[in-house]
Amino acid sequence: MDELGLRALLDDVQSGAMSPDDAVTRLRRLPFADVDGATVDHHRHLRSGLPEAIYGPGKSPEQCVAIVDELLAHGSGPVLLTRTDSAQRNACLAAHGPATEASGSMVWRLPDVSSLARIAVVTAGTSDIRVADEAALALRAYGFDPTVVTDVGVAGLHRLLARLDDLTEADALIVVAGMEGALASVLGGLTGAPLVAVPTSVGYGAGLDGVTALLAMHASCASGVTVVGIDNGFGAACAIARMFTWPNR
Repeated sequence: MDELGLRALLDDVQSGAMSPDDAVTRLRRLPFADVDGATVDHHRHLRSGLPEAIYGPGKSPEQCVAIVDELLAHGSGPVLLTRTDSAQRNACLAAHGPATEASGSMVWRLPDVSSLARIAVVTAGTSDIRVADEAALALRAYGFDPTVVTDVGVAGLHRLLARLDDLTEADALIVVAGMEGALASVLGGLTGAPLVAVPTSVGYGAGLDGVTALLAMHASCASGVTVVGIDNGFGAACAIARMFTWPNR
C-alpha cells in the first residue's frame, strides 16, 4: 500500500463508504503478509517511496504466482517480478493475465508516466541489453519514460559521439557495460548529470564475470560516478527513482 492508497482508505472510512470493520480487515495485512514461505512487505512503499519487487531466481513458479497474487489483490501500484525463467513466466501469465515484459522481467499495473525527468539507459554492447531492459522496465514501473541507447561502447567511440547531444540533455543516466567497463568513465567525463554505472558479467577471461568492470567503475577518474552490483539493472533504476521521487513520494 502506498500513501495515496492509505489516505483513500481513511477517506472511505470517514465518508462511510467503508465500514471500520472492513478497514481493519484491510489493515490486518499491513505491514506484511505471510505467503507460501515469503513475507510480502506491504509497507515498503510507505517507508521508501518504492513498492516491493519480486526477485524470481530461487522461487518456484507456484511461489511467484502466490506472491504476485498477494500484491495485486492487497496492494496498490505496480507489481514487478524480475529475472523469471520460462516456467515462472508461463505460470504467472496463466494466473494473472498479460504483463508488460522485457528480458525476463514482468510488470502488472504499469502506471502512467508521472515523472518529467529525462532518464537515459545506455549500453556498451548488445550483450548488455538484458540488464538494460531490467533497468528500463523498473524505471517504467516507477513512473519514468526512459530512453534506451544501445551498443555505443568504447570499441567504436564514434557511435557514442553520434548520440552525445541526446545523452548530454538527460537529467540522469544509467550506464551498463561489461568487459573493462570504460563507458561509465567516458560518459562521466562528458556529462554533468547523475550517473549510475552497472557492471555486467559480459566479457572474456580476465573480465572475471563482471568483477573487472565493477572495479574499473569504482576506480573511475570521472567524479561522482555511482556504481551498483554486477548485472543489477533493478538496483540502478531504484537509485534513480530515489533521486527524483523521494521529496514527492
